[in-house]
Amino acid sequence: MKRRDFITIVGAAAVWPMTARAEQPAMPVIGFLASLSSAYVAHFAPAFRQGLSETGYIDGQNVVIEFRSAEGKYERLTDLAAELIDRKVAVIVAIGGSDPAKVAKAATTLIPIVFVSAADPVRAGVVTSFNRPGGNITGVSLLGSALEAKRLELLHEMIPGASTIAVLVNPKYPDVDLELRELQEAADVIKRQIIVARASTEAEIDAAFATVTQQAVSALLVAQDPFFNGRRDHFVALAARFNLPVIYNQREYTDIGGLFSYGTNFADGYRQAGVYVGKLLKGAKPSDLPILQPTKYELVINLRTAKTLGIAVPSTLLALADEVIE
Repeated sequence: MKRRDFITIVGAAAVWPMTARAEQPAMPVIGFLASLSSAYVAHFAPAFRQGLSETGYIDGQNVVIEFRSAEGKYERLTDLAAELIDRKVAVIVAIGGSDPAKVAKAATTLIPIVFVSAADPVRAGVVTSFNRPGGNITGVSLLGSALEAKRLELLHEMIPGASTIAVLVNPKYPDVDLELRELQEAADVIKRQIIVARASTEAEIDAAFATVTQQAVSALLVAQDPFFNGRRDHFVALAARFNLPVIYNQREYTDIGGLFSYGTNFADGYRQAGVYVGKLLKGAKPSDLPILQPTKYELVINLRTAKTLGIAVPSTLLALADEVIE
């Protein structure tokens, strides 16, 4: 990606020498710092641009967006954050779990940061409070990890005869302990055994599917994790190969052939982040913007996949569904 020269933070010209002011361009730059793949970022970029436009900013007209993606290699985040800071971006948008937000927060106390993350930002140590995040950081908490118990209940309802259910988690995910605790508590309530599989690489994901299938589990829950969400096609293909009913945390899995999903609307979360960035560009302070949280959750069912798997979707689930793909 080519660098553009002389990009500055909006409003910084007031304290710069007159010679520097003359070099300052008209358009501020928004820097994306993502732990995920470029393809994942591209999927949600339109929703972010929509939110940005709601505040009067259009990419390429009066603002510029630059993307830096670690492609799943978290160790690259520090260097990518340094690149954005060197570019003197006006705002950093940190996405893909809590790690990008933590790295950005450690790298600068001056540039405003807006994060989008499904991990609990307080538990993850990103902010101290939802209402008063403090410092130079605010954002959108999608709280995907807090819904694992509900997903397990829905999976049990979809496959009522399942005596054993597998759950796949990423041991490197910040909220993994919370996920496992909620899942075990939910399993106790529905009186079902869960088998925990762990994966943090594609090879381990493949191995996990093979292993749980050999253990004759009846269904699988793929837990919330940005690394997993960046590999939706791979998960859906594996589920089809092993003929395994799977519930996911994002509707985007179901859109491409996953059986069903339950979670927050991630696209709307990115739209809200765009609105927050626009407010910051207009002069708002991050500390004055509370962490946004979802108010609605989506249950999406793919009937074509259910038919392929030989599953008769219960009428109770169909009645609850926000969308049914036929």
